[in-house]
Amino acid sequence: MTPPQSICILRFSAIGDVCHAVSVVQAIQRHYPNAKITWVIGKIEAMLVGDLAGVEFIIFDKKTGLKGYSDLRKKLNNRQFDVLLHMQVALRASVASLCIKAKQRWGFDKVRAKEGQWLFTNNKIKPQSQPHVLDGFMAFAEAIGVPVAPPQWDIPLTTQDNLWAHSQLSHTKKNFIICPSASKAERNWSTAGYAEIANYMHENNYQVSICGGPTDSEKQLAKEIIELATVPVNNLVGETSLKQLLAILKHADLVLAPDTGPAHMSTTVGTPVVGLYAHSNPGRTGPYNNLDDVAEVYHQHLPDSEWGVRAKGPDLMDAISIEQVKSCLQKWL
Repeated sequence: MTPPQSICILRFSAIGDVCHAVSVVQAIQRHYPNAKITWVIGKIEAMLVGDLAGVEFIIFDKKTGLKGYSDLRKKLNNRQFDVLLHMQVALRASVASLCIKAKQRWGFDKVRAKEGQWLFTNNKIKPQSQPHVLDGFMAFAEAIGVPVAPPQWDIPLTTQDNLWAHSQLSHTKKNFIICPSASKAERNWSTAGYAEIANYMHENNYQVSICGGPTDSEKQLAKEIIELATVPVNNLVGETSLKQLLAILKHADLVLAPDTGPAHMSTTVGTPVVGLYAHSNPGRTGPYNNLDDVAEVYHQHLPDSEWGVRAKGPDLMDAISIEQVKSCLQKWL
């Protein structure tokens, strides 16, 4: 096929999915080094990846309502791309895609093109049987001629970010990071479970740190875990920018997290992750390079479900046992 000269990526959120999308963007850059790439992305997500080399970023702030669409249209006025990769099925993303002129408009195959996404595209990626989200994204690159290859990531970190991370971590022990909070509280594991694992890893000569965002709920969760633990825990919740958090994860030795962005951030920097899953299928949304290192009860709750179905209920994560998590961690001790 004729190499595209201009490519627009449409993927606003969330952090984990944007991490997957980075591997797609950089695969395209390696295969089409002369193509100009523009990425329409969310405001928060741009704080993590908005300095990727060779990519123009255009912020779409969904919190501004109709103004966000108007601003996007103005920013892209009089521009036409050879290719649009419409990688988000939410209706608001499809509405935003109307602000983007492109000759080829690639979307998901009709089975996965939920919320009417198929109405906004003129090309579909090939159907896939039970793909991980990252593999689903990578099919967009394949559709425009990029050879399939293992994912790679290069998200820039400054010297200052790396030095700051070094200052927060142990230089005499290995470093174990707990990122306990998911975007929804029901996807968090128990505070008692996290505290017991903190004790266990301390006994195995790891410094234990807790990381998370600045919200009151995340700070409260960290406080409860630390109060239950009987060992020192380094509390970094609310103390890091997204770049500093990425640096922490990069220089750590092992991460424990539920279905949340830092699990996928860890994957981008090569740090092994033990994931905790009850609501989503870990084969679809788990940490890509550590799908065999997941403590999960999803299949216990939904043994015969369709691939993308979420399990529902406020206490599903409680079925993950401490011994199950320890068993996953032992591989890395």
